[in-house]
Amino acid sequence: MQPMSKSTIFTRLKEEARSCLSYLPLEKTVSSILKAKPTWPALRIGDLVAPTPIVQGGMGVGISLSSLASAVANAGGIGVIAANGIGLLEPDYYEDGQAANLRAFRREIRTARQKTKGIIGVNIMVAVNDFHQLLDVAIEEMVDIVFLGAGLPIKNIPVEALRKAKVKLAPIVSSSRAVDMIFRMWKKLYNDVPDAVVFEGPKAGGHLGFTEEQLDDPAYQLKTIVPQIVETLKPYEEQEGRKIPLIAGGGVYSGKDIYQTLSLGASAVQMATRFVATDECDADRRFKEAYVTCKKEDIGLIKSPVGMPGRAIRNSFITDSEEGKRPAFRCAWKCLATCKAQEANYCISIALNNARKGLLKSGFVFAGSNAYRIKKIVPVQTLVSELQGGYAKAVESKIARLLTKLETLKTEYVQTQQLMHELAKRYEEALLTMNSAAHSLKQQYTKAAMKVESLRLGMAQTLASTSHILA
Repeated sequence: MQPMSKSTIFTRLKEEARSCLSYLPLEKTVSSILKAKPTWPALRIGDLVAPTPIVQGGMGVGISLSSLASAVANAGGIGVIAANGIGLLEPDYYEDGQAANLRAFRREIRTARQKTKGIIGVNIMVAVNDFHQLLDVAIEEMVDIVFLGAGLPIKNIPVEALRKAKVKLAPIVSSSRAVDMIFRMWKKLYNDVPDAVVFEGPKAGGHLGFTEEQLDDPAYQLKTIVPQIVETLKPYEEQEGRKIPLIAGGGVYSGKDIYQTLSLGASAVQMATRFVATDECDADRRFKEAYVTCKKEDIGLIKSPVGMPGRAIRNSFITDSEEGKRPAFRCAWKCLATCKAQEANYCISIALNNARKGLLKSGFVFAGSNAYRIKKIVPVQTLVSELQGGYAKAVESKIARLLTKLETLKTEYVQTQQLMHELAKRYEEALLTMNSAAHSLKQQYTKAAMKVESLRLGMAQTLASTSHILA
């Protein structure tokens, strides 16, 4: 059998939905199906509306700056500038690393604003020593949203200043427990809660908020954790009287992946790895080509100087450091209190900055678990269009299955209803003639009537599922 075209699927769906009104009092459900336009949903965070439900993940040390962030924003998503190590772009970083960070961060935010009218966010690590100064810059520049990772953003958060500047805030978490802790403490300390939540799963690139044993454990994957966080957020949504969207990432590669993640209850996805292999990514082309040329077996774990496991494209720099070979490096300043550069035999900021510049023998490339699937470097808009097309195909495939189910149910319903009427007629005749078959006919009629109700329920559930997907 030839697969149905998109137009055929939705034409037949609307015809079936209309015909079901003869059997089911579901005017509102059917009306929503008839009015629906099959496309992915916008991401709404308060008064922020991103037509494309994708948040570009923040990639530190100069990978996601104003060029990439503005391109993603122009494509309808949320573009993100990463603050971590951003001062390495400045010539005076080794003279005053903190001042260089703040200057470069402010400049990139302003440059992005000049390139787009879309949504610009920033990613700041809670664990860095200039966290509060970077957050102050984000507030002063009135970015649209701040994503806070690498630590729990609970104490000394300038919530009042954030609200006054209309800057949204979303913590990046690795469990529903962390969500509940952050929200409970915010409610206690600030009588407020964050605007959104990002769950970064164990298939992501870069530093991971999991132990090595948890990375492949089903209990820590998107399928398990996303529904848990959705449930954790519900009481806070009721208290605040507003939706608190969950953005989920880590291994999200295709439009089909986006559909499946949203089907779990997420409002949007976070994607970083795929945006590296774009023309607008701020890294050197040799950095991007490392994604295009890598193989699945090249992607593995490292023991980072920051004390967390990380996922990267393993190369000679990584293996040399693991063997005890130590390139000469000078620490510009104590950017992270927990850093163990001496034990790891290298400074991770310097290594990542070298990689950003294409000097891969003196550094390495962080990458998500699906980086090996990337085959070419494309413009951001081309990538987003591909993802949107893949999402649409996933929806069409699901709708086609539901349509087939609905048609089967309706056919069986009509046939069973006809049988029920025939049995009722024969039962009445048997009663009039005192026929001994009356009892058997009554049993058959009762069974058919129960099946009719079951089929009605099945059609109603199928229509509701269809309406939910299209909505």
